[in-house]
Amino acid sequence: MKFRLKALGLHLSASACALSLILGALYLGWYYWPGWALTEVTHVVVVMVGVDVVVGPLLTFVIARAGKPRRELVRDIAMIVAVQLCALIYGTVSLWNGRPLYYAYSETVLQLVQAYDIDAQELADGRRLNPGFAPHWYSRPRWIWAPLPQDPSLSQKIVASTIQGGDDVISMPQYFKPWDQGLPALRAHLKKVDDVAYFYGSQKKRLKERIRAAGLPTDQANSMPLTGRGHPLLAVFDPASAKIKAIISER
Repeated sequence: MKFRLKALGLHLSASACALSLILGALYLGWYYWPGWALTEVTHVVVVMVGVDVVVGPLLTFVIARAGKPRRELVRDIAMIVAVQLCALIYGTVSLWNGRPLYYAYSETVLQLVQAYDIDAQELADGRRLNPGFAPHWYSRPRWIWAPLPQDPSLSQKIVASTIQGGDDVISMPQYFKPWDQGLPALRAHLKKVDDVAYFYGSQKKRLKERIRAAGLPTDQANSMPLTGRGHPLLAVFDPASAKIKAIISER
């Protein structure tokens, strides 16, 4: 039993360290608030934790015996580690491909843009036509304005594509502009919490309680939804300066 516990402890420590380094780097680099809350990646992390920190070490505990031939023990542990590595690689690639790249204001809402929202053609167009806003592998999340193009035909084409489930302007870096340039338009679309879409009934009640707890007013037109693939959040602004004062979850 002592040998098994030692094997379990060593395997658990190594697995936990590797997973912590990967998740920590991804969180600090890309998924920090509000990125993690807006992405539906919990199931990926659960798989990674389940295989790498729970199942793998437990299997080592089961197969490890002091009297077992060393060659056989090494072979069995190597097989367990191989399965763990597959789960780790799968999870890391999924999180990397879905990493937050932009928080975009477009029309009447703030939206999270993840790496896989921008396809190869849009990426190439962005680097050719608007290189200052096109993402690279090392790009960190940033706040941008994504207005529809001024050309009516292009604008209508993008709107039609969005309605049919195709690409939206927030996935087209060639149209991105500095965040500050979009603040006048953003300010004009701020609403009171009670008038904000995406939230209903008790959700708005909880939001107002948390806004008040943050020392911010709930009776002013100072709010806008921030959406992604996860549950939406509420961004609360200073109406005068259009600076974000808080990003609040109703959950």
